[in-house]
Amino acid sequence: MANLASLLKSEISRIARKEVRAETQTLKKASAQHRSEIAALKRRLADQERLLSQLRKNNRSAASPTPAADSPKRRFRSEGFASLRKKLGVSAAEMGQLMGVSAQSIYHWEKGLSRPRNSQLAEIAAVRKLGKREVSARLAQA
Repeated sequence: MANLASLLKSEISRIARKEVRAETQTLKKASAQHRSEIAALKRRLADQERLLSQLRKNNRSAASPTPAADSPKRRFRSEGFASLRKKLGVSAAEMGQLMGVSAQSIYHWEKGLSRPRNSQLAEIAAVRKLGKREVSARLAQA
């Protein structure tokens, strides 16, 4: 009798495991499908945000007023800016302090990773007119 009970118990647990496995397998498949759909939606969202930011940039550039005729058009070359800093004998942090920007901005400008704004171009033009002594005097004051 005990043998029959243990056989029945083992058979019931085997069938229960089989049923649970089948249920969890369908849930795993559904979960994987949902994850892939979420990833696809995230990619679409990133593409849409990228497109939106490009459109905003285009709108800003189209809507921005043209520079006044009396303000000079200034050019910027990263190599020229790096040579100016070396000629003045200052570090990037000191150059940033002199211009009111961070040292990281100076590094990015020199590497060509970013460009200074128009207001910063005017500041660069003002620094270009200074000599080593004037630069060190300004840094000493600050």
